Amino acid sequence: MSLLVFGQTGQVTAELARATPGAVFLGRDAADLSDPGACAEAIRAHAPAAVINTAAYTDVDRAETEEALATTINADAPGAMARECAGLGIPLVHVSTDYVFDGGGAAPWRPEDIPAPINAYGRSKLAGERAIAQAGGTHAIVRTSWVFSAHGGNFVRTMLRLSQARNALNIVDDQIGGPTPAADIARACLAIAEALRADPGKSGIYHFSGAPDVSWKGFAEAIFAMAGRDVAITGISTADYPTPARRPLNSRLDCAATRAAFGLGQPDWRAALDAVIEELKGTP
Repeated sequence: MSLLVFGQTGQVTAELARATPGAVFLGRDAADLSDPGACAEAIRAHAPAAVINTAAYTDVDRAETEEALATTINADAPGAMARECAGLGIPLVHVSTDYVFDGGGAAPWRPEDIPAPINAYGRSKLAGERAIAQAGGTHAIVRTSWVFSAHGGNFVRTMLRLSQARNALNIVDDQIGGPTPAADIARACLAIAEALRADPGKSGIYHFSGAPDVSWKGFAEAIFAMAGRDVAITGISTADYPTPARRPLNSRLDCAATRAAFGLGQPDWRAALDAVIEELKGTP
């Protein structure tokens, strides 16, 4: 399958590059998502069998003051991709986020639950989901959460960096979600793209996150235990750690529909975390 991927430096993109070295990866120099028309032109030029979009505006706090730019990148560009893919009759797999929900309650969010984002980033991603659906083509919107890997900026790398200089940390303990290995997201996107080529009727919204659910504090404790770091962790509330953008407290995702449609189970983040820490050993 000839594959075109929007994104070049992100965590999922790096894992896609490992899994599919023959795919074409478009960075900002080749397809700037702040110019949606360029994204459509790139699809026409490469004429792939499928498109995966992993690129996004992901600075959650900065999006509060740059919502227009975030919306262009996270909504207008994916919409342009989707319309072009629909015209060519090829599937689009698009990575989205749990931040489209308000984080209320404690039940895992289902794909059919009504979104209600509480920050600009979430609003921009929800607008992208709606633009893709409105294009009317074959597509899968894959919502995920708490992505981590040995690449880029993520919670695992941040915790390991902080532990080099500090032996005590305050970590939020009332946000709950499923840490998700980027490598598993990449594999899921590839499997879903193949499945959509065979059965466009599987188009829709799907959830894919790691298991078991855990708080950021619990995730940090697992990181330090596996890395052999002696760090004392004190749990704090979200209210005690104010940020420009509000964060959802409940990021649990119900992934049953993804298993039913594609046979993809939730990855155990603990096993993946061990592998990531091993990869990071010796990394500055």
